[in-house]
Amino acid sequence: MYLGIDVGSVSTDIVVLDEKLNVMHKLYLRTKGRPIKAVQEGLYELSKYYKDSDIKAVGTTGSGRYLTKVLVGADIAKNEITAHAIAAINLDREVRTIIEIGGQDSKIITIENGVVTDFAMNTVCAAGTGSFLDRQAERLEIPIEKFGEYALKSKNPVRIAGRCAVFAESDMIHKQQLGYDVSDIIAGLCNALARNFISNVAKGKDIKPKIFFQGGVAANIGMKKAFEEILNMEIYVPEHHDVMGAIGAAILAKEQIEDIGKTSFRGFRIYDMSVKPNTFKCNGCSNMCEIVELKENDINIGYFGDKCGRWSRVAV
Repeated sequence: MYLGIDVGSVSTDIVVLDEKLNVMHKLYLRTKGRPIKAVQEGLYELSKYYKDSDIKAVGTTGSGRYLTKVLVGADIAKNEITAHAIAAINLDREVRTIIEIGGQDSKIITIENGVVTDFAMNTVCAAGTGSFLDRQAERLEIPIEKFGEYALKSKNPVRIAGRCAVFAESDMIHKQQLGYDVSDIIAGLCNALARNFISNVAKGKDIKPKIFFQGGVAANIGMKKAFEEILNMEIYVPEHHDVMGAIGAAILAKEQIEDIGKTSFRGFRIYDMSVKPNTFKCNGCSNMCEIVELKENDINIGYFGDKCGRWSRVAV
């Protein structure tokens, strides 16, 4: 089995792939600002089904990939662009464009002949991200799982200002006060967020079919429809769209282990350990890197955060 872990600011996604790269297990956990605890909870759940010896390689991705690599003893840590692209290409060699919208950011990836040729990320504004849509669903007292269904019921979507999360929300409230139907407002919001993505994140990018829509927001069928109408192209949502980053990390780990031979995985026992981070500044050069040190039961297990590898290369 091959383990992939994607630690983001909103969710921590974990998958287990078999030798043929089929998804055997997947977990979606809320990070809640505590990535170590989220990973430990996931490993505890998986320990009910797998033994340490079942895991042949481990890969990590996401904003917490380096922390998680040290924590679990992963064999490789890769950025989200690479992980999402590898997962999509492995699923369908014809994919040319990936639209990925997660909890706190969004990105577009273009691919030619199985190789990433360009990408862009938006990490500045929350408009269009999963957390923003969660907030609007909560404010409207509609389950987020039903958000897309409401959008599809719309007969006349209203125009919503979608370039900024603050303006989008205030515009939605204004339209509600004017008495517009909730379905029309939600459809208008989906259209506005899709327009915002195309005109900002995807600006200047050569969007070609086949297009994959990945990330948690891909479950929103209203957003899928909005993208299809704006681009006038069919959008495909993979079965495991919500954990594609973790799938990519597991695939990369499998490739890595074929080169190095043996996994560094520290085992599922990590879930029961007391792991605490500590930070300090390295005075070795003018970079003054902020180094993160992880300790398990007061025993050092590794470092990350340095640019030169002075600390992260330390064997522990």
